[in-house]
Amino acid sequence: MKQYLLLFLFLICGFGVFSQAPAAVTSSPKTSQDTIKKNAVIADSLKLVSNLKLKPFKKNAHASYYAERFNGRRTASGRKFDNNKYTAAHRKLPFGTKIKVTNEANGKSVIVEVTDRGPFTRGRDIDLTKKAFMEIAGKGWGGALKVTIEIIQ
Repeated sequence: MKQYLLLFLFLICGFGVFSQAPAAVTSSPKTSQDTIKKNAVIADSLKLVSNLKLKPFKKNAHASYYAERFNGRRTASGRKFDNNKYTAAHRKLPFGTKIKVTNEANGKSVIVEVTDRGPFTRGRDIDLTKKAFMEIAGKGWGGALKVTIEIIQ
């Protein structure tokens, strides 16, 4: 989908904007009107692209939590890790992305911010801070949870 979108933008913007001399070089009234028309067509095409409804990110995943030994260390985003905050590590989602993580077993959910990369354990899709993990898992839970991940921002 992204490839077609980029191709569409290139075809609309690339040939119309870069194939002719700039409007400042040719100062005839006809050229400036042509430029205005082209800019209007480009603006309309950009409105169409911005109004596309992209499929929301929702994934069934397995979650675990950070060990205590990581407290105080720097995350991949450069922020200091704190196991008492609501943050997470994900392999691909951009830093600063707010996501809702819901435990499939009990329906409890928590909102966390992606601040790190990982987890690097096979079969795990997201690492939560211990506080966030215990909020959706309950006391005494030490394994991985089946969760649903949804981007909210």
